[in-house]
Amino acid sequence: MGINLKLHNGKTSQEFTSRSNLFGSDISTFRYHLNMKADLHCHSYFSDGKHSPDFLLKRAEINKISHLAITDHDFAFKPELAEAQGSNVRLVSGVEISCKWQTREIHIVGIGIDPEHNVLDSLLLKQRQNRKLRVEKINNLLVKSNIDGLMSYLASQKAMSITRSHVADFLVLSGATKNRKSAFTRFLGKGGRAFIPADWTSMEEAIHTIADSGGISILAHPSRYQLSRYQLTSLIDAFKNSGGMALEVSYASINPNIQRMLEETALKNDLFVSAGSDFHDTKAHWTDIGKFPQINPIAEKLAVWKHPKWCL
Repeated sequence: MGINLKLHNGKTSQEFTSRSNLFGSDISTFRYHLNMKADLHCHSYFSDGKHSPDFLLKRAEINKISHLAITDHDFAFKPELAEAQGSNVRLVSGVEISCKWQTREIHIVGIGIDPEHNVLDSLLLKQRQNRKLRVEKINNLLVKSNIDGLMSYLASQKAMSITRSHVADFLVLSGATKNRKSAFTRFLGKGGRAFIPADWTSMEEAIHTIADSGGISILAHPSRYQLSRYQLTSLIDAFKNSGGMALEVSYASINPNIQRMLEETALKNDLFVSAGSDFHDTKAHWTDIGKFPQINPIAEKLAVWKHPKWCL
C-alpha cells in the first residue's frame, strides 16, 4: 500500500496518484521520471539549518528542483505549513533521526512519513528532550570554564531541535573560539572540555518507527562516518537486516569513486538509492539545494522515487 504523502499545496499523494500511475509503462510515467530532480535531504532553522522552510522551497524553485524533502534533525516538518504559494516544487515530508549503531552515531533519513504519527512523534519528542538535557550538561561545563549565556542564546533561536552546532555558533559569537572547528576541538568533541556523550535511539528503532509511520528509511551520507570498508559493509548489512530501504549515494562534495562504490553496494544489496544536498546555510558555498552529482544511470533504475511506497 502506498504512502499518502502530504504536499505543500494541501493535496495528498493519493490525489496525484489517481491521475497517474507512477509505475505504469505509459508516456506520462516516462516523462515524470525523466523530469525528476529531487533533493531529499536538507535542513531548516527548525534544527541546525539557517533558513526558513519557505526560503528552502523558493531556493529549490530557483534551482529547478522538482521534489524537496526538508529533513530536520529529530523534528518532522509538516509540508502543508510552507507559506510559498504557486510553487512547482513538491514538498515531501521528511526527518533525519540521530541513532546509535554499535558505539557510533548514525543518521537515518525518513521520507514520506506521516509527521503526526503517534509512535514517530513520541520518538522524536524523546530525542529532542535528550538533546535538551545534553545541552544543559554542556552548559554546566561551560559555566565552569567561565563561559556563560548559552541557554539565553538558545532560547533566542527558532530551532525546535537543539544541536551541538548551535552551541558551536554560540562559542564563536561569544568569542570563546575563533570558529566552529575550534569549538568542537576544544569543547564539544570527544576529549573536549564540555564533551557530553549523546543518548540516541537505536538504528533499529529509528528504521522501524519510520516504517510504522508509512515512510522510507535511507542511510544518510554513509561515507562520512569514518568507517573502514569492512565496518561500512557491516553497517549496511545491519541497516538492511533491520528493514532499511535505501542508501544515500550522492551528496555535496562526494568523491566520484565513493559514489560509484555506494551505488554498486546498493545494487548488490537490492537497496534503493537516494540523493540530497544536506544543505544548511547559503554561507557554505560548497553546497546548495540540488547541488550534488546526478545518480549514475546504472543505479538510477533503483532511485527511491521508484520505490513502491513512493506515491508522489
